[in-house]
Amino acid sequence: MSKLMAREYKCFEEIKNIRDDGSEFWYARDLAIALDYNKWENFHKVIKRAMIACDNSGHNISHDFPEIRKIVSAGATTKPLLDYELTRYACYLIVQNGDPRKEVIALGQTYFAIQTYRQEVAERFNQLDEDSRRLVVRGDIKQWNQLLAETAHNAGVITNEEFAIFQNAGYMGLYGGLTVDDIHEKKGLEVGQKILDYMGSTELIANLFRISQTEEKLRKDNVNDAGTATIIHHTVGKEVRKAIEEIGGTMPEDLPTPEKSIAQIEKEQMERLKQKAKNGQLMLDE
Repeated sequence: MSKLMAREYKCFEEIKNIRDDGSEFWYARDLAIALDYNKWENFHKVIKRAMIACDNSGHNISHDFPEIRKIVSAGATTKPLLDYELTRYACYLIVQNGDPRKEVIALGQTYFAIQTYRQEVAERFNQLDEDSRRLVVRGDIKQWNQLLAETAHNAGVITNEEFAIFQNAGYMGLYGGLTVDDIHEKKGLEVGQKILDYMGSTELIANLFRISQTEEKLRKDNVNDAGTATIIHHTVGKEVRKAIEEIGGTMPEDLPTPEKSIAQIEKEQMERLKQKAKNGQLMLDE
């Protein structure tokens, strides 16, 4: 993920709203600004095209595009202002129908396509086997680690040495004081093998939470020095560990190390796809 895409990714995340029931939505007028539409009239045309696509796909427009009215001041008077509480799917349809000449539209298409896919995956996550779960979460971690690296850099973690200390602090918080090298040794890994590639889904999820929550706190607290950023990473790791302990979970360092690496699982899945392609069950670009 490029730095530009990472910034846009965060832009879409920052304008996301969460209801009391945990459901998420985006205000259409916030999304218009994020997608670089200066005139609401132009963006509203895109929304209407997206509504048509929504109806054609069999979805309920009133569910994905609920209309609301906001009261705004206009001089000495007030007036109602049209807006929409958009679902993720509605946002996906909007960027699909947006101006393709805008670079941010392409980034939005990628973001909302990925997020829509992840929601579908999350809904059937419990039905996946362990190898598939590991692949899903490891993919999320790769993206969040890239975001964390950029946010940490903006927070003052500049040099390679500072970043190594910063990363180590997060692991030490989550793993009860164990360093990256300690975890590597405990898993019996060889030089060059990444510890994240030798974690089961439960351990990966704990680390995903550590990474995503650290990124969010650094950004929201406007941290601007490496020392503070490192302390925050360590503290977040400890809080995740505490949460695991409180629910009676197994500490991450005590979870078993899978025999297969993520790379091995990916290779096996690719071989299966190639075999299906060979047998004419699907088309696959080599």
